Amino acid sequence: MDFFELNAFYTLSQTLHFARTAEKVNLSPSALSRLVSRLEDETGTLLLDRNNREVKLTEEGKNFGEFARKCLEEKEDVLNSFKNRSNEVAGTLKMYASVTACYSIIPPFLKKLSEKYPLIHLEIETGDPASAVNAIREGRAHIAVGAIPTEDASIFTFIDAIPVHRTPLVFAASIGGPYENVSGSPQDIVSSVPLILPKAGLARERFDLWIKSRNVKPVIAAETEGNEAIMALVQLGLGIGLIPHIVLTNGPYNKGFTCHAAGNALGYYEVGFIQKKEISGSETQKKLRIAVNEVLKELK
Repeated sequence: MDFFELNAFYTLSQTLHFARTAEKVNLSPSALSRLVSRLEDETGTLLLDRNNREVKLTEEGKNFGEFARKCLEEKEDVLNSFKNRSNEVAGTLKMYASVTACYSIIPPFLKKLSEKYPLIHLEIETGDPASAVNAIREGRAHIAVGAIPTEDASIFTFIDAIPVHRTPLVFAASIGGPYENVSGSPQDIVSSVPLILPKAGLARERFDLWIKSRNVKPVIAAETEGNEAIMALVQLGLGIGLIPHIVLTNGPYNKGFTCHAAGNALGYYEVGFIQKKEISGSETQKKLRIAVNEVLKELK
């Protein structure tokens, strides 16, 4: 076995999803499956319990995943010690954020981080902000940007959240499109105008609870992942899209769109940085987390 195989297995042990892991480690799902089989042959034990519906780690798989994590962390520490003789904070900081966050929330953070810690290398995964907490939970990122959950207080037993922006949820429409000018109460709008909604996340949870409480039957034109995908469909004139207002005030969507306020129906939510509460891992990762915390304190 080598470090590539260890990294592939460790990633799989976190996601328990062959297709997603294969994409991250640049393999086909079938090649990843063969890699796991080789590791099982080499270790002489079953590491995964697989069927058509789900993937589970066996007890031996859990132990091997922990072994892989420690090997990868020690490798990172050793290589960083070779590169960095001055004992400055160095290493790869893994971030997860939406494209909108890369335009709006992240720049002030990165500016301060690069000024104080120029040897930190960034690895940024972009995606649906609804997946920010999972990115932290699965170990794909050290820090993520997303809507800070408020409905489930138990989540704060393992994450810390640093809010930096408060934004209302609104309905976006394309200027010049068929839904640029709509009128009526939020109930009237959602029951008569085609909607483009996020598949999951805090915005969708709020929307579903609201229509249930009002006994409203919405007209849903499309459901998708990520605000950028929603805005692309809005631009085509398929309907109005449910998004945080910050999407319309930053980045590529500050022109060509208008918004229809949802009033107090869907409320506001806090957007900010999310990370694990516990500082753990290799010495390199611990130093990175401490550096990140110092910078985040300056943003408050």
